[in-house]
Amino acid sequence: MATVYKPKNILITGAAGFIASHVCNRLIRNYPEYKIVVLDKLDYCSNLKNLHPSRSSSNFKFIKGDIGSADLVNFILLTESIDTIMHFAAQTHVDNSFGNSFEFTKNNIYGTHVLLEACKVTGQIKRFIHVSTDEVYGETDEDAVVGNHEASQLLPTNPYSATKAGAEMLVMAYGRSYGLPVITTRGNNVYGPNQFPEKMIPKFILLAMKGKPLPIHGDGSNVRSYLYCEDVAEAFEVILHKGEVGHVYNIGTKKERRVVDVAKEICQLFSLNPDTQIKFVENRPFNDQRYFLDDQKLKNLGWSERTSWEEGLRKTMDWYVKNPEWWGDVSGALLPHPKMLMVPGIERKFDGTDTGASAFSLSASDSRERHMFVPPLKNNPSTQKPSLKFLIYGKTGWIGGLLGKICEKQGIPYEYGQGRLQERSQLLADIQSVKPTHVFNAAGVTGRPNVDWCESHKPETIRTNVVGTLTLADVCRDHNLLMINYATGCIFEYDAAHPSRSGIGFKEEDTPNFTGSFYSKTKAMVEELLKEYDNVCTLRVRMPISSDLSNPRNFITKISRYDKVVDIPNSMTILDELLPISVEMAKRNLRGLWNFTNPGVVSHNEILEMYKKYIDPSFKWTNFTLEEQAKVIVAPRSNNEMDASKLKKEFPELLPIKESLIKYVFEPNKKAFSG
Repeated sequence: MATVYKPKNILITGAAGFIASHVCNRLIRNYPEYKIVVLDKLDYCSNLKNLHPSRSSSNFKFIKGDIGSADLVNFILLTESIDTIMHFAAQTHVDNSFGNSFEFTKNNIYGTHVLLEACKVTGQIKRFIHVSTDEVYGETDEDAVVGNHEASQLLPTNPYSATKAGAEMLVMAYGRSYGLPVITTRGNNVYGPNQFPEKMIPKFILLAMKGKPLPIHGDGSNVRSYLYCEDVAEAFEVILHKGEVGHVYNIGTKKERRVVDVAKEICQLFSLNPDTQIKFVENRPFNDQRYFLDDQKLKNLGWSERTSWEEGLRKTMDWYVKNPEWWGDVSGALLPHPKMLMVPGIERKFDGTDTGASAFSLSASDSRERHMFVPPLKNNPSTQKPSLKFLIYGKTGWIGGLLGKICEKQGIPYEYGQGRLQERSQLLADIQSVKPTHVFNAAGVTGRPNVDWCESHKPETIRTNVVGTLTLADVCRDHNLLMINYATGCIFEYDAAHPSRSGIGFKEEDTPNFTGSFYSKTKAMVEELLKEYDNVCTLRVRMPISSDLSNPRNFITKISRYDKVVDIPNSMTILDELLPISVEMAKRNLRGLWNFTNPGVVSHNEILEMYKKYIDPSFKWTNFTLEEQAKVIVAPRSNNEMDASKLKKEFPELLPIKESLIKYVFEPNKKAFSG
């Protein structure tokens, strides 16, 4: 028997998550002489309440942070004199890996690499326990009587298990190349209290509590082995102290169950009829039929499974019945195919109270159902959402700021989005937090100070205008939310079929023909792609104007400050009139493409004549040609007339451009001059 290892200062990554929290609490409870430092970024499936039993212990310390931050990891290893790492932090939900595999590569492979490199650099680590999964072995033959042993070939079949196998290769390489004292574990499915309900057993329990159908992927014949969380925590306790460096240990059980049988047993616990309660849904892109492990090597260290399936399932059910609000609103996780619920950055406060550690809030229906084990009553007014609540992106932008003022004037509850458009996880966090009825996208890159900026910042422009907009539209579709998207009409230019001053404007169904600027290219590109989303209302804004003539983004403000201007008619958008209409369009749940301009056109000279008449009688300006303009700008500008008849038909009160200019812009700003 190898010498028993005695750590002093242990870093546990991801210990606010499910398995690692049980390990941490067990070590704190059994070994008060060990100092336990937890590093967790508090991702969507982490919760500081999971560490409640440990938080008052003097040998416990929590650090919120990402294992992908090399500086932070190195700092912790040095300042906390860490000699042992138990690395649990990972993205683990297979369904999510089919939708956003890059997040799994980033967390599971890159994060592990950062940790290993920090261990190499500091040179003080005596044990590095890497937590992997049985899924790296791939599918086990249905008729196999001997499970995969630790030397079996790795044949992962989904993006999640592939990233875990990749991380294992790095761990093995650092062990061999640099002599790091590594140990790897590969475990069966784990269940028990505190588990985020994207996983099958807690999901089925919560659905059964509400009397809702239990969705099973495929025909439910897939076989899985389940271990109770406390037995797994004991296994890690044994491996920490008795595991041999350089070895791999399977943590498994011979007790297998078909998925459909697990669902039936949960139905029976809640006195539900499995025949009517179980719903078979579309299968995953690939769903391994069976995982089966040979766990004799771990048993040789003195570990054995203590909790029977019946006892563990009953304990788990009892815990969720008593703690239905533990995770807050998890409606998205309870879907048959949850899509990317990864929302890093949702902070769960460790405030010393028993109930305040979760940043999620319960919906009205969740709080009503806390102690219900039958289907909820229908048509209960208390469960209805507020009539309107807007989530607005573009807080610092001109249109986004004006939308907030309109909401305040109309008494519509609203919040500004905190996430970056291209970060799906952050958008999901916003929607989980705000629970909007409609989403407004007024964010985007238009250029600083104008569209010429986009010519030299193409990746940034693509990131926001294309990737960000599409990501938001996709997230909204997954949540059945209408997205009002403020786009641009600067994707057309006068041509033979639409000559200048002809009164023939481009219609919604016309194909964009202007590619003179990179900004316009990205806008035309994303508009075309958004046609595939039936939850989007795209509004083509052109040369926006408002009554605030001090705003440098106002088209009138811009041209009144130019040394020279071209004189060419264009369709334009009077924001004071049209932004309230866009709010009304949201209320009417209008969708599709809309030319969002006032009917008709107005030229630069006509606007400046009005400016001179109503604002500054002494104002003067000079014209120059499009050819002369081209010499002083980087990217060509779009000039066109948009056909606003579709919008006019929906809103007959919409004023022609020149009338709207006078009513909403120049009359309110009219100044009296004397002498």
